[in-house]
Amino acid sequence: MTDGAGGSGAGPRVHPALTTPFCELVGVRFPIVQTGMGWVAGPRLVAATAEAGGLGILASATMTFPELETAIAEVRERTARPFGVNMRTDVADVGDRVALMIENGVRVASFAQAPNPDLVTRCRDAGLVVMPTIGARRHAEKVAGWGVDAVIAQGGEGGGHTGAVPTSLLTPAVVDAVGGKVAVIAAGGFFDGRGLVAALAYGASGIAMGTRFLLTQESRVPDSVKQIYLGTPVTGTVVSTAVDGAPQRVIRTELVDHLEKSSWLQNLPRALANAHAFRHETDTTLVALAKEGLAMKRGNELSWPQVVMAANAPMMTKAALVDGRTDVGVLPTGQVVGEIDELPTVAELIGRIVSEATAVLDRFGEAGVPG
Repeated sequence: MTDGAGGSGAGPRVHPALTTPFCELVGVRFPIVQTGMGWVAGPRLVAATAEAGGLGILASATMTFPELETAIAEVRERTARPFGVNMRTDVADVGDRVALMIENGVRVASFAQAPNPDLVTRCRDAGLVVMPTIGARRHAEKVAGWGVDAVIAQGGEGGGHTGAVPTSLLTPAVVDAVGGKVAVIAAGGFFDGRGLVAALAYGASGIAMGTRFLLTQESRVPDSVKQIYLGTPVTGTVVSTAVDGAPQRVIRTELVDHLEKSSWLQNLPRALANAHAFRHETDTTLVALAKEGLAMKRGNELSWPQVVMAANAPMMTKAALVDGRTDVGVLPTGQVVGEIDELPTVAELIGRIVSEATAVLDRFGEAGVPG
């Protein structure tokens, strides 16, 4: 095993503080998580993250079961290191997906929405590390009571569906609430080693990044779309409920402005068409889609019009991030997009973050040594 991220030989020195309880829990070398972004986090990106010493999470919410089988097999062909799979909570074949993960040695079950207690128990009994994403202290307390192993606490700076509490307030609040029970991974606004050290100072056990990994060489997002991200300033994003009824941070475009000005009734035909397309894209039955809608309504306190609109998000995201149709699709992003201006490889990115964090921690240590 190497000491440097993604390299061979001795590699650069890594500060001991970067080996956190999360690293030990999951079996990774560095406390850096690549989130399970729908349509983005494919086998190449996940395997590259694992090989570089972080935790890559495969996005299965937009996959059929056969596609997930193929994707897991491809990750396994590329790496023997730990990785995770992000799942929807109420798909009809969730039990089969969990069994597939166990059979193939997947280490982490990740959930964008809180799983139910029975699902947590099923995953943990099978040996999976359970790690949902939460956006509020009370949500962290709730899932901790169900026995999850870790949580990704995403602050309002984060991309896609996000809350209103900034990372600098959410992270310490969640650590204070559940840090003694579960590993807390901070998300929202992270892109370098300084941010990793800041998260550790708050008491987190690591950081999770989406936008920063989307803008790497291994990300399968079209290059033309990546250039749009690179050209977006910190002020070029907006949190909108017009896409699918729930607050979602996206790059501000003419399409988003149009949706913002339209009523949900005007956008209803698009939502229904997208619901139909998403059902066929993911091989989801009408019953499963209805169950997920009910769960979304209860879990996010949405109105029925908002639930109907929720079908918009995955298909409009696919249009932009897979098909390159930014004229009819949306571009989920964190505010951190305005601080990113290049496309490194994943190994370069993780290696740089670890080196930067080590340098900061070393400097702090030196400051405390009497002269």
